[in-house]
Amino acid sequence: MKYISVAEFSRKWHIPERTVRNYCATGKIQGVFLTGKTWNIPEGAGLPEKGNKKTFSPNLLLNHLKEQKDMKLKGGIYHRTQIDLTYNSNRIEGSKLTHDQTRYIFETNTIGVSKEIVNVDDIIETTNHFRCIDLIIDKAKSKLTESFIKKLHFLLKSSTSDSRKEWFNIGDYKKLPNEAGGNETCPPKEVAIKMKAALSKYHRIEKKTFEDIIDFHYQFEIIHPFQDGNGRVGRLIMFKECLANNIVPFIIEDDLKLFYYRGLQERPRLKEYLLDTCLAAQDKYKKILQYFEIGFR
Repeated sequence: MKYISVAEFSRKWHIPERTVRNYCATGKIQGVFLTGKTWNIPEGAGLPEKGNKKTFSPNLLLNHLKEQKDMKLKGGIYHRTQIDLTYNSNRIEGSKLTHDQTRYIFETNTIGVSKEIVNVDDIIETTNHFRCIDLIIDKAKSKLTESFIKKLHFLLKSSTSDSRKEWFNIGDYKKLPNEAGGNETCPPKEVAIKMKAALSKYHRIEKKTFEDIIDFHYQFEIIHPFQDGNGRVGRLIMFKECLANNIVPFIIEDDLKLFYYRGLQERPRLKEYLLDTCLAAQDKYKKILQYFEIGFR
């Protein structure tokens, strides 16, 4: 039997090489095999049947993320999202890990040799954040609940030094009053009531928009329900809810941090500031989707 390369199959059927490699890796083209890192495809192979294909969601991006997560595919949108979202969200909260170190941890499950002192909690929270992203992909279509939000916090802070402090209350609402950026937040005794009210108001919206998701994020951050980790949990929730509502998600990159914080601060007086910051972040993510040839509305 004669075999052809990924590039030849791509030209023959007028589809991207990345798609061909995906088909090979997921067994959608029969009779393929690897020689080193090169796929060999039977010359007579055709395109996979699409008629009976079961999809995880009508959201194309969510389907790609779920499929690539399950197949542990490297170099795709799932891989890129894991590294970029984890690096930037942790960096905003003070992590000293670089983008390359974050990538290395994700790809090898080890930390590379570094001349600088590395905080153990930064490493643990990085690996935990990867698990949180997997959870929001798997449960993207599920209704946002208090128990889900608490589970995100539990995953994020598991095995950290904070988790060994009884008063920290990992995976549950805060016991002690705290501030956010020097601003007062909801007293501990009122958190459960405020969270239920915020979720109830959010779920009364039948068709949620980009701004509805941002508004819930603002409400979540001013409640500040956990002792620590509120920013990262809040941004994970935004990403999940964008996926759930077929809205292009976004990553608040470290260079947008000051605009993001100012947007939260100014939200009661000037809603557009936070909205514009999130839209700018969404535009960046759209460019990544275009690179990976993933359609969006």
